[in-house]
Amino acid sequence: MENEKTYQMYNYVYPRPALTVDCVVFGLDAQQELKVMLIQRNIPPFQGQWAIPGGFVRIEETLEAAALRELQEETGIHNVFLEQLYTFGDLNRDPRDRTVTVAYYALINLVEQKIQATTDARVAEWFPISKIPELAFDHEQILQMAITRLRGKIRYEPIGFELLPKKFTLSQLQKLYETVLDRSLDKRNFRKKILSMDLLLDIGEIEQGVSHRAAKLYRFDEDKYLQLKQNGFNFEI
Repeated sequence: MENEKTYQMYNYVYPRPALTVDCVVFGLDAQQELKVMLIQRNIPPFQGQWAIPGGFVRIEETLEAAALRELQEETGIHNVFLEQLYTFGDLNRDPRDRTVTVAYYALINLVEQKIQATTDARVAEWFPISKIPELAFDHEQILQMAITRLRGKIRYEPIGFELLPKKFTLSQLQKLYETVLDRSLDKRNFRKKILSMDLLLDIGEIEQGVSHRAAKLYRFDEDKYLQLKQNGFNFEI
């Protein structure tokens, strides 16, 4: 047929490795503890062991489409910030076959996401990054690289707002950075710097139902940030 897809018209001489995607999903819980989503595998290899969500790329899919599909199928997570991390191709990383994986990391506000394990995942569960169980395949290496990337990038791009509710306080924002960077920040200096960027919108609301003095709520002005970025604006914490 004339409109037959071109990849069906070739007979490759050389063997090709299998291609998978794996997704490290970070979330911040109500206590602002940084966690990662893991699934318990329901099929061999490593059946019953914890792993990063992921799976094989279908022939008609882009890599990102495959990553988003696997997240939806294995955990129920959807509509997330997703960015490619690294390609892992160690010869012995998968006992089934020669397999190359393209890893991604995702950021969500886990309080607003409903988790539901499906397909080849027995259980989907959040784990604090300080209490990660033994992982299948080379997923420990992938996870550590994702943590390093997150800690580096959150300082020069406003990706941290993906982990927060749409409305947040300055204290929540500072705690986010302290949690991800694993160090304390001076309150006065942090607030002065973040407010001087003029990227936070005072929405005219305050916290509700808190035992302490209610704080102002803000929202990140993404449209303004994108406009400033085009003119060379430097976001740095």
